[in-house]
Amino acid sequence: MYELVVRSQFAAAHNLRDYGGKCEALHGHNWGVEVSVRADSVGEGGMVLDFRILKEETEEILKTLDHKYLNDLPYFQKEEPTSENIARYIYEALAERLRRYHLTPYKVTAWESEGAGASYLGGE
Repeated sequence: MYELVVRSQFAAAHNLRDYGGKCEALHGHNWGVEVSVRADSVGEGGMVLDFRILKEETEEILKTLDHKYLNDLPYFQKEEPTSENIARYIYEALAERLRRYHLTPYKVTAWESEGAGASYLGGE
């Protein structure tokens, strides 16, 4: 089994609805994002996928979040803009983009600080 991992980041603001704590107030984070893809074998050239491609596909998704107020985005009007749901948003968008390479993300982690992050692994 092979696993590729790329890291990136974006900055955005949000507030949590019905939270009952200080995170209900508008605030922001510089999120770190870690994306991994797994495959049983490598293709021609000895790679699962060029790191450049995985990074570019991830960056395209992060452009939809970067320097935005997440609560205004349609996805987060239905879902709380938590790190858990941000990880899921990125996972689902990346799954769509990686179909052309016959790959599915394995895991996406959204780090809202250096010491706190949430992952989404897909599944049923």
